[in-house]
Amino acid sequence: MLVELALFVVGLAALVVGSDRAVTAAAEVAKFYGISPFFIGVTLISVGTSVPEMVTSVYGAWYGAGDIVVGNIVGSETAQITLAIGIVALISPIVAERRNVMIYGGAMTLAMVVMILTLDDGVVQRSEGVLMMLAYVNFVYTLYTNEGGSEVAEEVVEESEPPERALPLVVGGLALVVVGGHLLVTNGVAIARVVGVSEFLIGILTGLGTTAPEVFVAGLAAHRGDSGISVGSILGSNITDPVFSLGVGALVTDVVVTDLGAVQSAAAYMLVVSLLVLGLFYWRRGIGRRAALGCLTLYLPSFLFV
Repeated sequence: MLVELALFVVGLAALVVGSDRAVTAAAEVAKFYGISPFFIGVTLISVGTSVPEMVTSVYGAWYGAGDIVVGNIVGSETAQITLAIGIVALISPIVAERRNVMIYGGAMTLAMVVMILTLDDGVVQRSEGVLMMLAYVNFVYTLYTNEGGSEVAEEVVEESEPPERALPLVVGGLALVVVGGHLLVTNGVAIARVVGVSEFLIGILTGLGTTAPEVFVAGLAAHRGDSGISVGSILGSNITDPVFSLGVGALVTDVVVTDLGAVQSAAAYMLVVSLLVLGLFYWRRGIGRRAALGCLTLYLPSFLFV
């Protein structure tokens, strides 16, 4: 049991660190060669920041651990919309334009609804996965035509690095992602069977783990007074994960959920708290410190549904 737990933690750490290094270094190379910030934001960063969820989705589908796949996405979504926003706003209030809240928040809500409807029968088929991915690609292109891609890219990529310095980080990061994803999923299944808890709960905890670095980085930026953290960068991966990350896993094989009741309850709560937080964003034109405490509190009941 201790060995599986240790390997699970190692896998999670490798997955998160590897994906962060690979995505950032790849974006730096792209910027070095003069590729537009718009394209970097749309492709490398928009999709790349969800690499941990995508890799977990692929391995989970391959090993028949559909509950971990969906749990990871639901856990990550719920943690980001409550914990991540709450912690950042507690350190430094977030200011948002209502137009951006409508654009990014509406996109996130639509993505969540699509995922919930697709999971209604407990199975995400390969054909559904393809349609979800195609819809996401079309949607992201439309979304970022307002130059949101440039905005997000500039927040993540501070400078361009020459290929000889950045490419080894890309390769090393991807290697960590491959190994980390395998260790996380296989040992997560083993822990669930030994302890007697549901694989869906393991997935929820994994989602919290993959969100923790993003919370730390955003919180550190807020502490340093970097007020440029936008609604787009905060909600970006919450648009990607429900449709694209889940769709990627379904391409490997059908994603089958066994604990459908828990999945539906947790996903419904995820949608409800997302709408509440978006309502605060729109009503108050951002999230202040008092509202931040409310966001943090909203995360705790999420474990009651698993």
